[in-house]
Amino acid sequence: MHIAMLSAEYPPRWGGMGSTVFHLSSALVSLGHRITIITRNGGSGDPPPIDGVTVRKVKWARIPMGFTRSYGKYALNELRRLHSIDPVDVVHLHCPMISWTKKQFKICKQEISPVVSSLHGSWLGERDGLRIASRMKEAAVWANPNDLAILLTGGYYAGFENAALSESNVCVANSQATKQDFMDRYSPPNDWDCEVIHWGVDTEMFIPITEENHRGKLIRERYSVPKDGKLLLAVGRLAARKGYASLLRSFSKVNKKIPGVRLVIVGRGHLKKRLEKLSRKLGIGEYVTIESSLPFDDLAFLFRVSDLVVYPSYYEGQGLIPLEAMASGTPVVTVNHGPLPEMVDDTVGKLFTMGDNDSMSSAIIEEIENPEGLVKKGIFGRKRVLEKYTYESNASDFSEIYSRIV
Repeated sequence: MHIAMLSAEYPPRWGGMGSTVFHLSSALVSLGHRITIITRNGGSGDPPPIDGVTVRKVKWARIPMGFTRSYGKYALNELRRLHSIDPVDVVHLHCPMISWTKKQFKICKQEISPVVSSLHGSWLGERDGLRIASRMKEAAVWANPNDLAILLTGGYYAGFENAALSESNVCVANSQATKQDFMDRYSPPNDWDCEVIHWGVDTEMFIPITEENHRGKLIRERYSVPKDGKLLLAVGRLAARKGYASLLRSFSKVNKKIPGVRLVIVGRGHLKKRLEKLSRKLGIGEYVTIESSLPFDDLAFLFRVSDLVVYPSYYEGQGLIPLEAMASGTPVVTVNHGPLPEMVDDTVGKLFTMGDNDSMSSAIIEEIENPEGLVKKGIFGRKRVLEKYTYESNASDFSEIYSRIV
C-alpha cells in the first residue's frame, strides 16, 4: 500500500514524534509498503534516506500552537497534489501537532482515502502537566512562549483533537493512559474505534554494554564519577513539565547520603541557566552536569554506562526515554502516574510518587544501594523491550489496521 504520513516532526527534527515516524516508516517499508512523509520545511540538514520513503515538505506559520493549523492546511493541499499523481491508500496523521477541522477530515476521506490518527498525547494533558509543574515550583513555567501558548490556548486546540476522534476511521493511542485521557476529556462517538499500540524504540542503537571498556571509563571520568560511585542520567527537553527542578531537589537529598553519585541531564531548552543556578543554590553544582545536546552515538553510549535513568515528567502520552534506558540494559526510576506504570515496574526499576521529592530520592537511593539488583533489572528491561516494544511489531500492528480500513 501507499501510506501518506502527516507528521509535523521528521528528521532533522528528532523529537519523540520525529524519531517514531522515521523508524515506523522504515519498518513499514520492510513489509512492502511505500511511504510518503508530508512534514514541515526548515530544520538543519536532510533526513537520512530510506529506500521506499519519500519526503515532501510544506510551509507553516511560525506561531506557537498556531503552526498546527497552518501546517495542517498546507499538508492537506500537498496531500491532494500527491494523490492526483500517485494515489494514496491510507492517510496516517500524527496528532496533536496537526490540527484539522471536521470539514478537512471529510475532504480527506471523500477525495483521498481513509484516515488513521495516532494520538501521541493531548493538549489538555500537556496543559495540566504545566499547571502541576507550576504548583511544584518548576522553573519558568510562564516564561516559555510555547508553554504559555499551551496554557492559554490548549482548550481551543482541543477542539481539533475532538474532530480527530469523531472523523478518523481509526484512532490509535500510544498508551492505555492516553486512550483513557481522551475518553475522559473529549466526546468520542459511541462507535469510536480506538486501539492502543505502544511505540517501540531503536533496539539496535540502544543496546546493553558488553564490557566496561576504555570509552566507558573516559565518560565516567568526564563527569567526575568516583571509582565506586554511581552515575544517574536524565534525558529530555529542558521544559517545565519534565520535572528537572524536582529532580535536582531530590538529587540533593541523594547526594547528602551517598556523596559518590553524579547526575547528568541531557536536553535542549531554555532552562539550562536556571537549572544550573538551582544546582548551585542547592550546593550540588559540582555534582551535576547539563548537556545541551550530544551526538546520537554518544547519548546511546551514555545510556549504557549509566547506573540508573531517572524520568520525573509530570505529563507524557507514553514516554520513550524509559524504554530507551531499558533497551540499553539500564534500570529506570520514574513516576507512578499516567502511562509510565504500563512500561516500568519493580522488575525493571522503581516507581515514585509524582512531585514528591522524598519519594523520588528514596527510590533512587534504594536502587543504587543494590548493585546486584540493578544488573538483574537491566537484563529484564532489555528482554521486556525486545518482547513488547519494537518498531517491527508497531509496523505489523499498523499494517493490519491499514488493511482493515482500506
